[in-house]
Amino acid sequence: MLRWLDGMESAILTSMRHLDEIAAWSDKAGTVMSPLSGRTPELLRAVLVEWPMVSAPMAEQITGVSRAAVQRNMTWMQDQGLVREVTGQGRFRMWRAAI
Repeated sequence: MLRWLDGMESAILTSMRHLDEIAAWSDKAGTVMSPLSGRTPELLRAVLVEWPMVSAPMAEQITGVSRAAVQRNMTWMQDQGLVREVTGQGRFRMWRAAI
């Protein structure tokens, strides 16, 4: 039983550390993205806080903005070091917050 509790405590601490990293990333992203106009950057930041990885169609569905706007903003965010493209493909790409 004690070993199970140790494992649970470790999992909780890991989760809390990840949530702290996401919060710090969100603050940094908000600062870096502040010069951008429109609602898309802020919506994408919120999506990346909630989801560990996101595709353009998924972000389009969640935010209600066009796929072109999603891809354009994700590319900009990648150029700024805020997100990482994780699939290594030209199509069907997925991004995650660069934490």
